[in-house]
Amino acid sequence: MGNRPFVPPGTGWPEDPAAPDTPVARDAADVVALAASAPDLAEVVARESVCRACDRLVAWREKVAVERRRMFAEEEYWGRPVPGWGADEPTILISGLAPAAHGGNRTGRIFTGDRSGDWLFASLHRVGLAARETSVRAGDGQELSGVRVVAAVRCAPPDNKPTPDERRACLPWLEREVAEVAPSVRCVVALGGFAWQAVWPALRDAGYAMPRPRPPFGHGAEVLLPGPHGRDVTLLGCYHPSQQNTFTGRVTEAMLDAIFTRARALAS
Repeated sequence: MGNRPFVPPGTGWPEDPAAPDTPVARDAADVVALAASAPDLAEVVARESVCRACDRLVAWREKVAVERRRMFAEEEYWGRPVPGWGADEPTILISGLAPAAHGGNRTGRIFTGDRSGDWLFASLHRVGLAARETSVRAGDGQELSGVRVVAAVRCAPPDNKPTPDERRACLPWLEREVAEVAPSVRCVVALGGFAWQAVWPALRDAGYAMPRPRPPFGHGAEVLLPGPHGRDVTLLGCYHPSQQNTFTGRVTEAMLDAIFTRARALAS
């Protein structure tokens, strides 16, 4: 028997939010409708995790899951969209770009199983926001304290570059998830320039006032966004802990720790 292209929902994968009868979005219009009609956060992430709206992304993520990287050849790959994960009522929301082909697409948890995630979770642990310094795969016992992690695009894209149409198609998932957690969130950390750009429409949709002109991304950039009913949020920019950035020293442990220490202070 060959490798499966994805884990069928409701078949026992740890932390799988979906069931066999979870509605499946098959185009951008379906994403809009299913994101809007989900009754709560749990159903939002369940529907995210079975989405098939973008043909190119579906084909790529499933191809990777079948062919696999040699070092993970004996492991089952998740092969589905990677939903938001962490606290249901977070005070800190972290947004990245998209899952890695052999990271989240393999493990079923965002920022898990790749070098970027190793840096991220180690930093969160050092500043008291994660129970463990590593995140290996779904169901490994890792827990976040007042933190939720999401991605602007939920599927691993070829060359880590989703197209503009794919970004637009996935946006309703992010918008709905941001809206669901907005009552508790006090700080949003955008990992990288793409996440910085992608989170603005989701914050606007959740009722936050948008500055004009839009502030540029930068490491340590900090923008206070007035929110509905006095629920203001601070957006922080952080360089992405990619291998390129960490190998070259553009991102250091101290730099990440400073960002998440600041985020924790803003959220308290």
